[in-house]
Amino acid sequence: MREFNYGKIKKQTWDSEILGLISAIYKEAGKQEMYLKQRPAELDKLVEIAKIQSTEASNAIEGIVTTNTRIRQLVREKTAPKNRSEQEIAGYRDALGVIHESFDAIPVTRNYILQLHKILYSHANSSFAGRTKTVQNYISATYPDGHTETLFTPLSPFETPEALDRICEEYSRVIGNAELEPLIAIPVFIHDFLCIHPFNDGNGRLSRLLTTLLLYRSGFSVGKYISLEAKIAKSKDLYYDALAAATDGWHEEKEDKLPFIKYFLGTVLAAYRDLDDRFALVETKLSALETVRLAANNKIGRFKKQDILDMCPALSLSSVEGALRKMVASGELSREGKGKSTRYVRLK
Repeated sequence: MREFNYGKIKKQTWDSEILGLISAIYKEAGKQEMYLKQRPAELDKLVEIAKIQSTEASNAIEGIVTTNTRIRQLVREKTAPKNRSEQEIAGYRDALGVIHESFDAIPVTRNYILQLHKILYSHANSSFAGRTKTVQNYISATYPDGHTETLFTPLSPFETPEALDRICEEYSRVIGNAELEPLIAIPVFIHDFLCIHPFNDGNGRLSRLLTTLLLYRSGFSVGKYISLEAKIAKSKDLYYDALAAATDGWHEEKEDKLPFIKYFLGTVLAAYRDLDDRFALVETKLSALETVRLAANNKIGRFKKQDILDMCPALSLSSVEGALRKMVASGELSREGKGKSTRYVRLK
C-alpha cells in the first residue's frame, strides 16, 4: 500500500500559475476579513443562499435531485424528506450545518470522517452509514453506446481503514508543523481521499464536505458565503478531467497531482471573486433598480430572477421583480418564457 507521505510534494517546485493562484487567494481572503467587519447583515443572507446552493449542487453532481421549492424547504425550514433523494439531501444539509457551526471542533481523523458520513445518511435507512466500504468499488464510465469501462480501481476494503488513518495523520502533521502551504495540502488530501474511495456510497459528496471543512480550519471561509459545490457543478467536466489526469500512476505513487491542485485553486479563487462582486452590489447605497441593473450587467447570456436575488441579498423579492419589469419596459432586458421558465437577456 502507498506510504501517503507529503515528502515528494514538499520538495516540488511550483510554477508561476500555482504561485499566482495562491497569492490571489490570500489577497481576496484579506478583503473578505474587511467585509466581515463592515457588512455583517449582508453576510448572514449570503450564508443562507450558499447553504441552499451547496446542498443542491453537491447532490445534483451525483444525480440526486428534487425541485427548487423542495430544496429551499428542506434547507431553510428543515422540513421532513419525502423520498430517498430528499433523505440524502437532508443528510447533506445536516452535515454541512455541523461543519459551518463547529469546524474548529472537528479534527481531521478517520473517526470524525466516519461520523460525518453517518450524518450524511442519517435520514436514510442505510446499513453502511458511518462504516468504511465492505465490498470493492470501482470508478467507471458509461459511454454513449452503452458499454462501461473501469477507469480506476480504488483501494480494497481491507486496506481502507489504515489508509484513511494515514492520510489524516500525515495531513494533520504537515499542517500542524507548517511544513506545507494549506492550499496545496488540502487538494492533495482530497485527491487521495477520492482515490481511496473509502465508502460504499457518498464518496463524492463527502469529499466536498471535507473540502469545506479543511478550508475553514485553515482560515479560508469563502465557502460559507459562496457555494464551492455550485462552482464545481458548473464545471463538472473539468472537475472530473482534473481528477482523472491526477490519478494515473496513483497506486505506484507516480501520479501528477498538479491538474487537480490547479483546478482546486482556480475554483477557490473564483468563489472569492464572486464574493467580491456581490459585495460591490451592497457597498454603495443604490436604489433597487440601480442594484438590479448592476447585477444584470454582471450576467452573460440568459439568467433567472433567482440569479439576481442571490446576487442581491439585501433586496426583497418584490423589489427585484419591480426592477426587472422596469428594465424590460425600458428595453434594457428582454423577457423569455413564462412562470418558472422565465429567463432574461441583456439588450444593452
